[in-house]
Amino acid sequence: QVQLVESGGGLVQPGGTLRLSCAASGSDFSIAVMGWYRQAPGKQRNFVGQITSSGEPTYRDSVKGRFTISRDNAKNTVYLQMNSLKPEDTAVYYCKVVTSRPTLFTYWGQGTQVTVSS
Repeated sequence: QVQLVESGGGLVQPGGTLRLSCAASGSDFSIAVMGWYRQAPGKQRNFVGQITSSGEPTYRDSVKGRFTISRDNAKNTVYLQMNSLKPEDTAVYYCKVVTSRPTLFTYWGQGTQVTVSS
């Protein structure tokens, strides 16, 4: 069993920055992919970006050049650096972790609110 704890959400003005963190904890597991999704009110949950165990990131088009995903494998933590935030980035952001050991399994964080507003 893996537990995920997210932090870093909040209220920020347009053009501002936020950094989200998601730490995974448990015993005897390996992580393949770590990523972020977001869900705005009344909308479905959408992919934001992810990073593989080898450090290769991918992003949705609307955040490319503004958001950066990184991970610290020693700490089992993934980060989402969000720059030049826009009102349309407002959503609950969820961390997603896919383990490769002991089994292939997907875990979700509890979500953290990001609000971009003046």
